Amino acid sequence: MESKPRSTAWQSALTMLQEAKPPFIPPDAHAMTVVIEYPPGDPGTPPHRHSGPAFGLVLEGEMLLEIEGEPERVVRAGEAFWEPGGDVIHYQDGNNRDDVRVRFTVTMLCEPGKPMLTLVDEEELAQRQSRRAPRSS
Repeated sequence: MESKPRSTAWQSALTMLQEAKPPFIPPDAHAMTVVIEYPPGDPGTPPHRHSGPAFGLVLEGEMLLEIEGEPERVVRAGEAFWEPGGDVIHYQDGNNRDDVRVRFTVTMLCEPGKPMLTLVDEEELAQRQSRRAPRSS
């Protein structure tokens, strides 16, 4: 039996969406990949943090993303994002649009024995207000 020649499509199949060097990866980290979907206009998760870095891609719609120390920004379908995790507060991940849903996928490197996500209370938000970038009006 004659074998078919192998396709060379793999040579041009890769498209780089982002490249990042996270500040740390927790020892013995485990990876978790999730899909998150918010309805039109939904503000998303309250301020929180992750135990390790997170890497994502918006699949549909637009996400309003705000990470401590960075200005808020809109991430649109097809665009990638990441956050360092650890002590850094993730302020926003809500739907930037009020007419369509937003869907995004995130792969997180989680520290063993710690939750994937920890909410930040109002007292800590007030204490760290100086670390938050100025917001657009």
